[in-house]
Amino acid sequence: MRETTDIAVIGAGVIGLTVALELIDRGHEVTLVDPGPPGMGASYGNAGTIAGYATSPVGTPDVLRSLPALLFSRTSPLAIRHRALPSLMPWLMRFLWQSLPTQARHNAGALAFLLRDAGELWDDLVLRVQGAGILQRRGCLYLYETGEAFTRAWAELDRRRALGVEVDLLGPEALAALEPGLPPQAGAAFFPAATFLDDPGRMMGLIAAEVLGKARLLSARAERLERRPDGVVIEGPDLHLHARRVVIAAGAHSRALARQAGDRIPLDTERGYHVEWDMAEPRLTRPACPTARGFYLCPMAGRLRAAGTVELGGLHLPPSPHRIAKLVEGARAFFPDLGPPDREWMGFRPSIPDSLPVIGPSSGGGEVILAFGHGHLGVTLAPVTARMVAALVDGRDPGPAAPVCRPGRF
Repeated sequence: MRETTDIAVIGAGVIGLTVALELIDRGHEVTLVDPGPPGMGASYGNAGTIAGYATSPVGTPDVLRSLPALLFSRTSPLAIRHRALPSLMPWLMRFLWQSLPTQARHNAGALAFLLRDAGELWDDLVLRVQGAGILQRRGCLYLYETGEAFTRAWAELDRRRALGVEVDLLGPEALAALEPGLPPQAGAAFFPAATFLDDPGRMMGLIAAEVLGKARLLSARAERLERRPDGVVIEGPDLHLHARRVVIAAGAHSRALARQAGDRIPLDTERGYHVEWDMAEPRLTRPACPTARGFYLCPMAGRLRAAGTVELGGLHLPPSPHRIAKLVEGARAFFPDLGPPDREWMGFRPSIPDSLPVIGPSSGGGEVILAFGHGHLGVTLAPVTARMVAALVDGRDPGPAAPVCRPGRF
């Protein structure tokens, strides 16, 4: 197919969809390019949290100290597929550097700056797509199963408070009053301002429907970019698209396209998993993360979802049955009567060593804009990213957060 467009957005996950919607609202002609159904990758399979509280980067001094145990324990919430280790080494070396105290403090401050408007912009987005009933305003919990873990968490929670995050500490009785369906815990951190989507897939469908009412979708895989004097040509199997501007928002699949645009981005893949149990009534009323286990228990519409863990393993290896089994085991530690899951899923998170996304013009020229690498915060930061990208397209100031996301920082 040979097509032309004003702006091509490569990728129809939550970042690509919200970028497209913002550009449409500003009067631009937009074409989305994605081989899969819009919004049905990691944008669908996540924990649903709008995590404005998530100011801690993945790489921290605590993680650095615990890394050997984390990587080589089969019960760890962080795992590396050993077959992928050689290709992961450059990324891992950068991750270790970003886990040092000075870098981790900088990254936490940058994340807090990016996240500060996320909740408000999500409020606007759900009204825009008539999805307000999917956005739940009940906060989010971090659970601590031992008194030692609860006490050890206070310093990190204080650091989040210093960055503007509202968090309350709950003892066992207060937690039991808030979530009587949970087994007893030593304590919890409650983020009262947090919101969550009780059906991320349905929300993605609403955003996609709004976008595709006014934009084209080319169901094709973009494999090559070529700059020309009058724009950029995007090619792939059965694809030839000429665009005045291009936004690369292909998530974990963005690295090769960014390289063709002029940037070597240290992007790799965190493979995330979820399992679900259908049920008429939820076992809890808000997302709860057992911090030692590295996943979320999520009350979704008509089901309970256990979502999370981190597996570094690239894009091509098959799902790990062991990671699925650990999610099931972890969920049953809280709800022992759960039977076999009704479904399971694996998806790809685009991960950058400093836990900050890449948002900005490519070094090869501003006709290509990069917008990927959001890690665990893709859903949360989608409308923030959309606002920044639209400003860049229109030649306006993308805001004070732009420098921490610039592609050239590597």
